[in-house]
Amino acid sequence: MIYFCPIHGQWFECFSTGNPKYNGHLSFSHTRAETTDQTIIDKWNTVPIPPAPELKSVAVDPKTSALLILDMENSICKSPRCIGSIPNIYNLLTKARKNQMLVVYSLIPSGNPEDIFKQLAPLPKDPIVKSNVDKFYKTNLEEILQAKGIKTVIITGYAANGAVLHTATSAAFRGFNVIVPVDSMSANNLYPEQYTAWHMLNSPGTRNRAVITKVNLIRFSPS
Repeated sequence: MIYFCPIHGQWFECFSTGNPKYNGHLSFSHTRAETTDQTIIDKWNTVPIPPAPELKSVAVDPKTSALLILDMENSICKSPRCIGSIPNIYNLLTKARKNQMLVVYSLIPSGNPEDIFKQLAPLPKDPIVKSNVDKFYKTNLEEILQAKGIKTVIITGYAANGAVLHTATSAAFRGFNVIVPVDSMSANNLYPEQYTAWHMLNSPGTRNRAVITKVNLIRFSPS
């Protein structure tokens, strides 16, 4: 067995000795002595970067899926990464409209529908919820989705480590399947986007319900 030891910052090959009490790992007393005062902050630069996740092709049923466009407001979406995501979200929105899929918008607590970029502007019939980073928190988002028989949500918007991460996680907790197109989320720098992609595929609360993809890998397959 090969494993990465966070204490030594190295990869090790582990062998059994035939002793049923030996599991191939260092003893607790040994590791405890070496980890004294060694917090994750102390070990920060020794942590290996995980490999990039594979982007998956995914088919969605428009009747049981919803597109969530989160906090795409001109008052906060000002970074090049966020501005650059608008054409991708627009592309997805156009396909969703063509397939008569439910589209739900969110705003920050101080936001107004008029703040949403005009390329992504909601139609009068589109539901809009207003909350902090978790758009299920103290809103009727879950009721909106359940009333339409939604099983899968495609989550886009700003910020990757804010509304996207927390709403996607909250959706998974509620039993929805979650699709996150990484070219339709953004943050002020790259690490939050990277972390969000990693978290969705590795967190115990999301990993069995999340797919990471991009817009051109999403196809609409009506049932």
